[in-house]
Amino acid sequence: MSKKLFQASCLSAAIIVAPCAMAIPTEAASMPFNDIKNGGSEAELYKAVQELYSKGIVFGTTNTMFSPYQSLTRGEAAYFLAKALNLETKKVENPGFTDVPTSHPYYGPIAALATKGIIQKGANYHPDQFIKRSQMAKILTLGFDLQKSTTLTAPFSDFTKDNETNQYIQTLLDYGITQGTSSTTFSPYSDVRRGQMVLFLYRLLEKNDGSFYVIGVE
Repeated sequence: MSKKLFQASCLSAAIIVAPCAMAIPTEAASMPFNDIKNGGSEAELYKAVQELYSKGIVFGTTNTMFSPYQSLTRGEAAYFLAKALNLETKKVENPGFTDVPTSHPYYGPIAALATKGIIQKGANYHPDQFIKRSQMAKILTLGFDLQKSTTLTAPFSDFTKDNETNQYIQTLLDYGITQGTSSTTFSPYSDVRRGQMVLFLYRLLEKNDGSFYVIGVE
C-alpha cells in the first residue's frame, strides 16, 4: 500500500466553524445543498462538499441541506472516513460493539475502521455521540497513515500533558490540514463540525496527488 501524502512546510488556513437524516447519493451527483455559499469565506467549503458529495463520500442532513456548522457524530465520522479511504464495508469482521449491531446504518464503516485499527475495539463505540477534535486528529492520522509528529511545536496552552492525542494534533498541523481555534488553543475536546471534517478529508485527499481513493493505490 503506497501513500503519496507529503508533509507541508507550513500551515494552511483552516475554517473554524461554529445528528441527522442521511441524504446519501447513490451515484455521482451535483451539488444539491443550498446552505453553503459558492464564494467568500465558504468558497473552499463549497468546493470540498461538492467534490466529496459527488464521489459518495459525504452526505447531507436533508436533500437540500448539508448543515456544515452542525456537530458531527462518531457514526457520521466513521462513514465519511471509511468512504474516503475506499474501505470494504460489506464483508467485514464484526468488532463486537454492543451499541453497533449489524443492523445499524453505520455498522459497515465502523467495522471497517476497527478492522484496520483506525478505531479501537471495545464494549461500545457510541455512534450517536459527537466526535471531538482530538479524536478526529487521531483517526485521520491513522487512517491516512501519516507520519506521526514526534516533537510538539504548536503553542497551544490546552495541550494536555502526556496526552497521546497531542502528537496526532501536531501531525495534522504539520501537514497543513488544520490549525487551532485561536493562536494559543486547539480546543481538543470541542466538537468537530460537519463542514470541518469535509475540509480535513478534502485537503488530505488533495495532498494524495488528487486521488480520491487512497487505499490500494500503488
